[in-house]
Amino acid sequence: MNGVTEGLRLRAASPPDGLTATEAGMWEAFRNGSVYDLSSGDPAVDDPHGPHLWGPERTVRARVVCWLLLDGPPALAGRVSSLKLVGVRISDTMDLAGGTVVPYVELRRCRFDREVLLPEARFTTLRLVDCAVPRLEAARLHTEGDLHLPRCRFPGGIRLTDARIGTDLLLNQAVVHHNRGGRSIAADGMTVGQDLQAELLESYGEVSLRGAQIGVSLSLRGARLRNPRARLALNAPQLTVERTLYLTPAGVDSPLLGGLTPVRGSRVQRFACQGGIRLDDGRFGDAVDLEQARFVLTEEQELSLRRVQTPELRFLGERPALGRVVLSGARVVNLMDRADSWPGPGRLQMGGFTYENLVPRGAFPLSLRLDWVAAATAEYDPEPYELLAAVLRAGGSDEEAREVLLAKQRRRRAGLPLAARIWGYVQDWTVAYGYRPGRAAVWMALLWAGGSIAFAQAHLPPLKSGEHPAWDPALFALDLLLPVIDLGQVGSWRLRGSWQWLAAAMILVGWVLATAVAAGATRLLRRG
Repeated sequence: MNGVTEGLRLRAASPPDGLTATEAGMWEAFRNGSVYDLSSGDPAVDDPHGPHLWGPERTVRARVVCWLLLDGPPALAGRVSSLKLVGVRISDTMDLAGGTVVPYVELRRCRFDREVLLPEARFTTLRLVDCAVPRLEAARLHTEGDLHLPRCRFPGGIRLTDARIGTDLLLNQAVVHHNRGGRSIAADGMTVGQDLQAELLESYGEVSLRGAQIGVSLSLRGARLRNPRARLALNAPQLTVERTLYLTPAGVDSPLLGGLTPVRGSRVQRFACQGGIRLDDGRFGDAVDLEQARFVLTEEQELSLRRVQTPELRFLGERPALGRVVLSGARVVNLMDRADSWPGPGRLQMGGFTYENLVPRGAFPLSLRLDWVAAATAEYDPEPYELLAAVLRAGGSDEEAREVLLAKQRRRRAGLPLAARIWGYVQDWTVAYGYRPGRAAVWMALLWAGGSIAFAQAHLPPLKSGEHPAWDPALFALDLLLPVIDLGQVGSWRLRGSWQWLAAAMILVGWVLATAVAAGATRLLRRG
């Protein structure tokens, strides 16, 4: 390059000496602001990711490209200088580290021989579309406008750590492989002014977005993230998205991406993740949408939503066969879910998880909802039951709320000592722990009727002749059952043999019923 730059004036009106004919054509196209297209017209040959070699007639040196971008010639009169290349091979390493690039840059179906270095560089707008880039190193990159990388392939990964993207970042249909550290996309601390669209992205490694901030929405519709041998495929704790995170399907045949709902009848690709996902401490302004998402986890991997805050969680994906779903400490307003989306016992953790409304998609009967709570509590924990009951009660389902609280007591009973379990069964059978107080009246009525019939056959002598009330078997049975009220019958007649045992049994049952009713009433008053 010394022979190119020595003694040249960078702002010469005509291409400087030392440029190849291809580079001279690019120079003139830059001044004119026109597209410099070196495509052959054969799609197979022009594929930048294909096996066909591109010779000197399609090759420019990276240093000449950098020269144009950093200190290129003035535009022709009435034109705006810009670099618009199509089907061009760029040899050597394109190094713009720390530079300020003012012209508009758009490269389509181009091929880079070596990595592109843009750390701490500044651009207005940078678009690389369907390009082959061995690696993009762009830590602390700053763009006033967009950074577009759709359909590009990066065998050595992308680094956008602490980058500042003024408007949109596009990675739609990009294919990104991991670097030596195992990361495909390293974008910790990145800020995107508007949308981050990575629809139909293919990632082979860890996508790291720790502490990233997205001004509008983050769309991974139809993306496929693969990192099965490591712990995480998407590592995004403390992620902030002002609106919605989409891990949902995308229409493969749609010519336009960018958040459109797939047209009915079009071919759809679901979001799929082979490896763990970490969204701990994330903040999402509208929703986290997992519609039809597929998670392929190992026993050690997790879909972790610890301490996430969002107005709506749409947990509508496919149930993971292995691994865990962790919602500990998460706070949502609307929980939209399906019964068949949640994992089974031992694979769901919800300690401290709070929600205000349940919006089930499809049939989600209370029995399955109780199974959902039980699956999240390996040991007895009253909190999930009490929260579910409160949400149901707030929605007007008082009867279902009582069923949930009854299930809570039954779950608690399983871990009690034997004597306490027996007493628990008594409370359950008699008054359902106070949540079905009418059951005590039924028991009392049955025992009263049975006792009245039995004592009608008895001929009990009075304790004191002439000082006793008239014999009434129904009143006598009722006096036995009521442990506090004295109706004057029991103390007036002499009991012998089996009648004495029957009377003792009825007194004992009366006390048990009264105690169970009192315990249930106390529990209801405390709940109120």
